[in-house]
This record gives sequence, C-alpha cells and structure tokens, in this order.
Amino acid sequence: MIEKSIKRNKRYRIQRTLASLMLFNILCFSAAPAVSLAAPTTLATAETTDSAKTGDAAAETKNAKPDRVPSAEQLGLEVESAVLIEPSTGQVLLSINADEALPPASMTKMMTEYIVAEQVKQGKLSWDEVVTVGENAAKTEGSRIFLAEGDQHTVKDLYIAMAVGSANDATVALAERVAGSEEAFVKMMNDTAKKMGLKTAFFINSTGLSRADMPEKYRPKEDKETVMSAMDVALLAKYIVEDHPDFAEFTAIQNYKFRERDDKPIVNYNWMLEANKDITNFKSYAYEGLDGLKTGHTSAAGYCFAGTAERNGMRLISVVMGTKSEPARFVETRKVLDYGFNNFEVKEVQPAGATVEGFDKVQVKKGKGKEAKLVTDRALTFVVPKGSNGSNIQFEAKLDSTSVNAPVAKNTKVGTVTYNYKIEGMASTQSDTLNLVTAEETEKAGWFKLFLRAIGEFFADLFDSIKNLF
Repeated sequence: MIEKSIKRNKRYRIQRTLASLMLFNILCFSAAPAVSLAAPTTLATAETTDSAKTGDAAAETKNAKPDRVPSAEQLGLEVESAVLIEPSTGQVLLSINADEALPPASMTKMMTEYIVAEQVKQGKLSWDEVVTVGENAAKTEGSRIFLAEGDQHTVKDLYIAMAVGSANDATVALAERVAGSEEAFVKMMNDTAKKMGLKTAFFINSTGLSRADMPEKYRPKEDKETVMSAMDVALLAKYIVEDHPDFAEFTAIQNYKFRERDDKPIVNYNWMLEANKDITNFKSYAYEGLDGLKTGHTSAAGYCFAGTAERNGMRLISVVMGTKSEPARFVETRKVLDYGFNNFEVKEVQPAGATVEGFDKVQVKKGKGKEAKLVTDRALTFVVPKGSNGSNIQFEAKLDSTSVNAPVAKNTKVGTVTYNYKIEGMASTQSDTLNLVTAEETEKAGWFKLFLRAIGEFFADLFDSIKNLF
C-alpha cells in the first residue's frame, strides 16, 4: 500500500510539472512569433532500377526486358567513319569511328552555307544583292561554274551554285562578300564552329579544297588542312536543319541553269534526292524523304556525303566519310538511313506536368497549405525502338531542399529528375534532365493561422512525449 501511494504521488508530481511547462510555453508562444532554426538540407538522391514510374505514365513490371536493336557492326559498312543522329533529341543512333578528324572535302561548304544563310536571316545580306567576283574566286579550281573576275551575280544564284553544284568559285565569291576576304571568312567559320561545340572542326578555306589546290597567292601561311569528324559534320547539319528549316529550297534543287548562255544546267551531285525517283540515271539511288545536304570528294577525303531525310515526322541526319567511289557513298548512306528508319521512332514517353513517384510534393513552411505538389516542367522524349514504350527507363531525382518558405509561385524549381534509357545494340545511353517545379501557387498563411498551427503542433508533440513516459 505504501509503495502504491509513493508511485501515485510521483506520477502526480510529474503531471503537475508537465502542466506547468505547458502553461509556460503557451504564454511564450502568445508573446513571440515562432522562429525556425532548422538549416536547409538536401534530400539524398533516390534511384530506381524499375522503369521511370510517374503519375501520368503506366507502371511497368520489375522484370521488363531491355529494349534491343541490331548493332551498327551488323550493317557491314565500308566507310572510314559514319554517324546517324536524330536532330530533335540530338541522339546518336549509330557511330563508327565518328569522332576522328578527317578531311571533309566539299562538306566544308555546309559551314559556308550556314553563315551566308545567317547573314540573310539577320538582314546583313539579301538574296537579291549583286556580288562582284574577285581574283581569288576567279582563280579557284576544282568543281566550279567558271566565274571570271568582274562577273556579277546575285547572292541567291551563287548560293544555289554552291549548294547544288558544289561550285568552289561561287563559294569563295560569297565568302569574300560576307567578310571582305576568304581569310577573314575562315576566321568566322572557325569561330562559329567553336560556338556550335564542334570539337574537331578546323577550316583553312571556305570550300574544302586541299591547301595545294588553292590559288597560290591565297593559300594560308600555316601548312594545315581542313578537318572535321563525322560527328561534327552531323552536328553542323543539325544546326542547318533547325536554324534554317527552309534549307531544302536550295539543297533539293535537281538542276539549275546558272546563265542563259550555258549549254547545260548545274546538276545536283546528290543522287539520293527523292525527286530523282523518275530520273533514269538516278532512280536506283533516290531515297524516300531525302532532301539534302552535301556531297564531298578529294583525293585525301575519298567520297563523302552528309544526307538528311524525313519520314513519318521523324528526320534523321547521316554522314559517311571515306567511301571508295561516288556510287558507294550513296549505297552506304542508304544502309545507315534504313537502319534508322527501320528500327527507331521518336516518342514522348512522359507528358509535361507528370509527377515522379516519391518526389511528388515538398513541404511548405508558413503557407496556407503545408505541402505543394511537384511536377515535371516539360515532356520527356526519347528515341525508342519501333513499337517500344521505353519500359526500362530509369530515373534519379533529388530536391534542392526538404522544404520551401511561403509564398511559393507556380513553376518554382524545387529539384530535378534525370532519366536514363539504355537500348541493347546501341553504344550510348540516352539521358535527359527535367526540372521538378511546383504545380500551383501557395500563399503565405496569416499570423493567426500560423499561431494556431504552432499551438496544435506543440500539443501534438507534447502528448506524444507524455504517451512515451508510460
């Protein structure tokens, strides 16, 4: 009996002490606002080996088989290098020795075409402007339209001669018009290559001619040659088709009569133009959807071709370098493009505004709501094998902080999610990082609501503490 009485008294003293503490804290809360001393923290990265499961995407099974395509080696390409890319995503679908710097021959003119088209786009040049041919252009040999010094032609005529007939003299004439001299234009070419992120590209002239084939008076002092990797050529082509979507107005021209007195028109060196399907000499090479871009040939480069075609809304860019004959560059290009169109499609695998499992909300301090919904800021698009839904896409997500302070505007970046997608048969893994943003605005709560919330949280914590004592 005595022991029970002692226990009851002890329990009473504890309860009285706790009640006193409760009263003291209530008085403190009413006298001063709550202050958070918690330092911001970064949530540890989360990773899943399952598919990227999002609020708007269908869940996949854990044992989903990886997507697979034939390997590039199975094509048996007879080239020094080759590459195939899908420009809207930048995804490399095929790569064979694609990063080695090689002589690109007249594919060099793609950079000249890009710069001239940019000049027109920016209003610094007009298609109708008349250009007077200088000595350098008149003395330039190789593929040409036999311009004489003092001849005058429009920018558009010279551009078509360059794009369709690979005319070296027309190319130099345009370069000199833009920059004052070919040497100054070459500096523009190399500067533009750096801005584009071309890692191997180096130009010594506007045409792609070997140094020894340039007019002696106009050769660069440094004994170097123009080089580009197949990858850099493809990236340059990507800039052309994206920045100048009207490129085919020039590159798809089958033939062009440059002067009224010319006996024959300029014939496009690109045998694969879709329009050639009815031309006896070219119909066996004509390729559905192909509308560009540029051929090239020198003794050092062999036969090269940067091609682009569009089918069913998907455009591909292919580059082959160092083939052994003029027909071979088109035969090998067909293999590369067929590989792309037969095996791949571009698919939006997740729409914008999707939620990411485990990262679908963030705590909001001092807000009318305690949490804010998080969604992705844009759609997720990958190149997938035909008929695939990207079942083995993986993701890693992280938040910049475990909480944010109100007010919080809609589309506030709170974290990121990176998706990785590996296809068997392809050397590279596709990757894309999206922002996690707030789906709606969260206003700051008034002081009275914050006060009541603080009291409620205090009592909740207090009762948890009391419960744990017994």
